[in-house]
Amino acid sequence: MNKDQTNGAAKNIGGKIQEQAGKLVGSQSQQVKGFKHQIDGKTQEIVGDLKEAYRASKIKK
Repeated sequence: MNKDQTNGAAKNIGGKIQEQAGKLVGSQSQQVKGFKHQIDGKTQEIVGDLKEAYRASKIKK
């Protein structure tokens, strides 16, 4: 795992928590912010996955 994968996962989890907290208090803006953080986190995780795949392909050559 690289830092993009771990940081992305952390953002994703934080976004889920923020979204749920927004639902609990009835704040639609917090729900949207939480959802945005989830998207950012998943994107960062995907970048990390691509980096790992690239590294793995270079090692095999």
